[in-house]
Amino acid sequence: MKRIVFITGASSGIGLACAEKFAAAGDDLVITGRRVERLESLKTSLQSRYNIECHAASFDIQDKDAVKLAVENLPDRFKHVDILINNAGLALGRNYFQDADMNDWETMINTNINGLVYISRAVIPAMIKRKTGHIINLGSIAGHEVYEKGNMYCATKFAVDALSKSMRIDLLKHHIKVTNISPGAVN
Repeated sequence: MKRIVFITGASSGIGLACAEKFAAAGDDLVITGRRVERLESLKTSLQSRYNIECHAASFDIQDKDAVKLAVENLPDRFKHVDILINNAGLALGRNYFQDADMNDWETMINTNINGLVYISRAVIPAMIKRKTGHIINLGSIAGHEVYEKGNMYCATKFAVDALSKSMRIDLLKHHIKVTNISPGAVN
């Protein structure tokens, strides 16, 4: 049976690359992001090139209610997520701490931390019920080392690392694997 892979932030970058790789492996996908046109174009392309099933769901990962609704309204075929890839994230306002825009900081916290928490909490109950699943959280080297003007971005990526480690401990008894992948870092 094909796996169902749920990818946040799938319309560009690492999320898009993940969608391509899993589709090429024959997995069916749930791809998410905010840009409807990009998601629909990607869905059409993946289905035609790899002969897979794909569901596109457009919502803002920062919106807890939208996340919950999107997961609850998945078509039956896609409700049993085998792999969750928490990829959605962003970096804003590379400024010195004292000069940074608080709105940029709040957006990064709401996307990079809260979004990961919201989608994980929405998907995990079905994994626990089935006693299987894998969650892959995309971190960053910025979650291991800080750099000038990287203040809040680094803080959010350190949080992703900490959340991944604690999720791994908490979900182990339910046979759910949690992995933190930090591009650029040596883990």
